Amino acid sequence: MIEIRERDFDVNEILEGLRNENVGAVVSFIGTVRGVTDNTLANQNKGLLEVKQLEYETYNKMALSKMEEIRAHALSNYDIQDMHIIHRTGTLTPKEKIVLIAVSASHRKEAFSACEYAIDELKKIVPIWKKEVTEEKEYWVGEGRTGGQ
Repeated sequence: MIEIRERDFDVNEILEGLRNENVGAVVSFIGTVRGVTDNTLANQNKGLLEVKQLEYETYNKMALSKMEEIRAHALSNYDIQDMHIIHRTGTLTPKEKIVLIAVSASHRKEAFSACEYAIDELKKIVPIWKKEVTEEKEYWVGEGRTGGQ
């Protein structure tokens, strides 16, 4: 399953959907909104700033295509049974879930490797842009909003 959505997701429901009699490992990565940032775009003083919210935008058609590319590559190159990728858009506040990568496999090593591959690639190639709103300023993270988050 590949999905981009504004509403929250139920991690337990998704993980349960990956389990079957041939699965020995279900590995997940959940990205959440931090309440502070040390991003130098936000703070020239190099200290921590409070994050009020993150705003995510995407080009859905291309993002879904790239996410499916990541999933297909993982299924072909790692000994896994399935992979789910969900990314949220819209305005999110600290502690809210942003992204979920969930992988099922017979063994944990391949599940961990595929999960790590998927989140790293998602951040590199999927056209999802993040605006960080802090107590002092707001700015788009990444160079010119041309890459991933």
